[in-house]
Amino acid sequence: MNDVSARTVLVVEDDPLVLLSAVAMIEDAGYDVLEAANADEAIALLADHPQIRVVFTDIEMPGSMDGLNLAAYVRDRWPPVAIIVTSGRILPGEGLLPADGVFLAKPYRSEDLAARLNVFLPVP
Repeated sequence: MNDVSARTVLVVEDDPLVLLSAVAMIEDAGYDVLEAANADEAIALLADHPQIRVVFTDIEMPGSMDGLNLAAYVRDRWPPVAIIVTSGRILPGEGLLPADGVFLAKPYRSEDLAARLNVFLPVP
């Protein structure tokens, strides 16, 4: 994990292999990454690292809340943080994503993930 910078993305994913893949894609795209396996870890990292600019979260996760509830919590508590939600099994219906949140279906390609991130954190 790199030093936390203003180009930091928090990846929230409970599957270790998917997490490793997402982290590699995001780092290859030029971003710093923090990792969380569930919403509780993600919230703690957000509280400790105000430099986080994007949360990239899976919908289906164990723990106190799923990715959609985490996205809503992030939007309420940290409004400037951008939110990208992903799933291979759930397509969020109208109104389930928070304002300005985007959905990226699994399996995603590194180019598609990088393009979504570049909307929120353009490459300098």
